[in-house]
Amino acid sequence: MQNDPSFDTPVRPGALTETSGSGSWWVKLIVVALVVLAVGVVLVTNRWLSERFTETTRNRAELRLALYSGNLTSELQRTSVVPLLLSGDPAISDALIKRDFSGTTLRLIQVQAEIGVASILLLDSDGVTVGATNRNLLGKSHRNNPLFVEAQRTKDTVFTVSPRPGNGFEFTYSRVVMVDGQPAGVIVVAADLMKYERAWAGLQDAVLVTDSQGTVILATQPRWRGAPLDQVLAAGAVPSALNRALKGAADWAQYPPDAYVSGEGVLRTDTRVPFRGWRMVAFTAYDSVRERVNGVLALEIMGFAILAALTFYILSRRAWSQTMSFRRESAELRLLNARLQREVAEREKVQQDLAVAELTLAQSSKLAALGEMSAAVSHELNQPLAAMKTYLAGARLLLQRKRPEEALSSFQRIDDLIERMGAITRQLKSYARKGGEAFEPVDIRACLSSALSMMEPQLKLRVVKITRTLPRTPVMVMADRLRLEQVIINLLRNALDATKDSVRPQIDLILSVGETATLTVRDNGHGISDLDNLFEPFYTTKKPGEGVGLGLAISSGIVTDLGGRLTARNVPDGGAAFEVQLPVLGQDVKAAE
Repeated sequence: MQNDPSFDTPVRPGALTETSGSGSWWVKLIVVALVVLAVGVVLVTNRWLSERFTETTRNRAELRLALYSGNLTSELQRTSVVPLLLSGDPAISDALIKRDFSGTTLRLIQVQAEIGVASILLLDSDGVTVGATNRNLLGKSHRNNPLFVEAQRTKDTVFTVSPRPGNGFEFTYSRVVMVDGQPAGVIVVAADLMKYERAWAGLQDAVLVTDSQGTVILATQPRWRGAPLDQVLAAGAVPSALNRALKGAADWAQYPPDAYVSGEGVLRTDTRVPFRGWRMVAFTAYDSVRERVNGVLALEIMGFAILAALTFYILSRRAWSQTMSFRRESAELRLLNARLQREVAEREKVQQDLAVAELTLAQSSKLAALGEMSAAVSHELNQPLAAMKTYLAGARLLLQRKRPEEALSSFQRIDDLIERMGAITRQLKSYARKGGEAFEPVDIRACLSSALSMMEPQLKLRVVKITRTLPRTPVMVMADRLRLEQVIINLLRNALDATKDSVRPQIDLILSVGETATLTVRDNGHGISDLDNLFEPFYTTKKPGEGVGLGLAISSGIVTDLGGRLTARNVPDGGAAFEVQLPVLGQDVKAAE
């Protein structure tokens, strides 16, 4: 019996202890290195992200202040023009001369609704309110008010900031009304700046505006109004050392704040308002910066914690994990192999289904195109067919009355309609391939006259007032005459349908020339409920059988091919207006070409 070499090899005392000690030393070294690395990465990341996010927050605050300042300046400039306009209003001057102010208040209310100012006052030569958008102020005397006194001293518009009852300020522009070279009264217009305060109050930032003396005149915090800026900043006491130490547990690496507002450190951003030395200040809390930085740091710490756990697990179970890893890898390979085979089979099945779906989609596309073309043909030929039916009835009646010459005229119109139907089918083919080649100089006035002649049978069936506003000179555009007439006929037909229920139906045709030639077809019908989907194919508000919703889609495509655009809008007084804008001949027609 041979001896087992393992039993013959002597075991050196302390060998196991040395191996264990060596492994423990490496473990300690790895743990210390991991902790040092984690602390260093967290410190560097915190500083870098704090700088970056703080700068980003400051830039965003500056952009917001620039926007707020622009809006504020725009409102002030817009309001400053109103006293100048009202001081030259003949109605106001006549009221001051005749001392008849019965309609003055109503006039001022109308101006306020149109312009959107806060309020308007009309003071007579004694400073008494004789007209006001707020009727409660009628009869109130402003004789000693600076806005009245300063306006009397100069002929220019005077800006005044005056405290108002309660908390806040009133911003007014006043201007003397001169009648025959003599001051007859003062018009006072108040700017609505409080709406910006309400808008700013819904934001995270605290915003205020100071005048040239440093007094707060607008602020998201009502208690700040009327106080100097230094007093506002001093009102929020600096937190004590204990409170700052407790808060430092959460914001341990935060930079020193620019200012303190209500005991909270904030980021301060200033900008100049280009108006009488005003300045705008915003205070942004550091909470958003710290939340973003702490979120990244938490992820890093979590990652290092997971890494440390994995390191301990690997170091403690290294030998056992090697054997188990081989077994797991073998089992995982078998599972992956089976999964791969299933995925290959599923992918082959998906590819087959995709091929079938592609064939089905191609067939569906062909059927959809065929349906759209057939619906378009039905829609576009309905108008000539209706006209032919009317002319045939008229010709039959004329023949019965032994008037063949007039019947021949009807037959000639029917022949023209047949030519028109042939042209429509050719146009529909052109629409199907999204292009047109018969471009030539066309007078829009002639196209409009031809379209009205085409619509004459339908216009005779109803009592509709049609007004035309056309230039005396030709309005030439580069277009396809037949397709342009088709657009006009579609718009006229829609206008007729829209005014079907109107008491006094009216259609206005307006042709104007500027940078573009604009044809407006306006009706007094029921208007348009859904402007967004108006030009989509098959969208219609008509009853079933009255339309398929292709007229406006076809018209929009034609106008686009001609280098223009077709738009629609609702008229405030009721009804809708469609505008066809085309490049004038001789200008840039690159889009049409």
